[in-house]
Amino acid sequence: MGNIIEDTVFAPLQNISEPKWWTGTPAIDPARFVIDGNDFRVSGAPLEPSDALATKMRQTFHDVGLVHVVNTGLEDLQAMRLVATQVLTKQRKYEGGANPRNKIQSNVYEVGAPLEAWLHYHHEMAYIGSSTKMLGFLAYKVPSEGGSTFVSDNVQATDQILATPFGQKLKERGLCYHRNLTDRDAFKDVQEVGVYNHWQQSMMTEDPDEAIAEARRRGLDAEWGENRSLKTRYTASAFEFFEPLDRNLLFSSMADDATWFDTWPLVQHLAPDERPLKLTFGDGSEMSVEEKQQFLDVYDQFGIPINWQVGDVALICNYRFAHGRPAVHLKDGEKRELGVLIGEDFERLEALEGKW
Repeated sequence: MGNIIEDTVFAPLQNISEPKWWTGTPAIDPARFVIDGNDFRVSGAPLEPSDALATKMRQTFHDVGLVHVVNTGLEDLQAMRLVATQVLTKQRKYEGGANPRNKIQSNVYEVGAPLEAWLHYHHEMAYIGSSTKMLGFLAYKVPSEGGSTFVSDNVQATDQILATPFGQKLKERGLCYHRNLTDRDAFKDVQEVGVYNHWQQSMMTEDPDEAIAEARRRGLDAEWGENRSLKTRYTASAFEFFEPLDRNLLFSSMADDATWFDTWPLVQHLAPDERPLKLTFGDGSEMSVEEKQQFLDVYDQFGIPINWQVGDVALICNYRFAHGRPAVHLKDGEKRELGVLIGEDFERLEALEGKW
């Protein structure tokens, strides 16, 4: 293998801020978004799509922006996918994304992040010009303890952040997303130290010309760096207009900063400026430590746990909710595998005047 670096080298930076995820009380009563599959199963058989189930799921998603179907009796990912597509009717490919997702079955992706790393609250694909309206999660394998996903009520988080001087700075200055994607060929037979995602996987091509064209098609400023790394920059509002509520909602988080890697193996040892992601204000100015802490805390205040059982299906509106999870520690013989469906895409409008 090339140069192998011992695991003992990798220790997280000091004074990192660990997400709290929630207050201990769900920000929204689960009765508003949990659907009991037993109410729609025939003679105890595994749950199948039906008009009644579709109506209930679609109305719940319309009203809340969050659906969690439990007690499905399902174990097959494609059967779970059929339930999810009662709401998530259009899917997109994972082109231009940051996480190294792989397909685990047709049209079903894996979560694409190491279990030992916590994943800060985030809105999917907020860092490119073409995002997604919703996500679907399919609980394929779950551990006996832990492994929950958390969602945060973004409507309440938006109100909270806008009431602060930091929120007003976000409103006025916007954000710049700095991202460096490595070249897979540069790590052939070498341990992938400092790697988040290779441009070949992110852009779903082996052709450099196609990769940079795809990046630019997604609204990114893109150029080649040292060792054929693909450097992208995206300047945008920290908010996104959501037509059903006729208002701008927060559409950004510290997940797109170097703090994302505080517990990420083979990356967490790097100084913040050397990590693959960085977030600044849109004018290039840096956020203070206190401002970054506010950005983390605002989502934690409105968190809701999604406690998985095998066969569960969840649909999450990417506007109305952010999502994330704590680190997962498995017992011997256990696995945690969630299938992910990427919903219909949309071109970002960003924040609209007068819609606050």
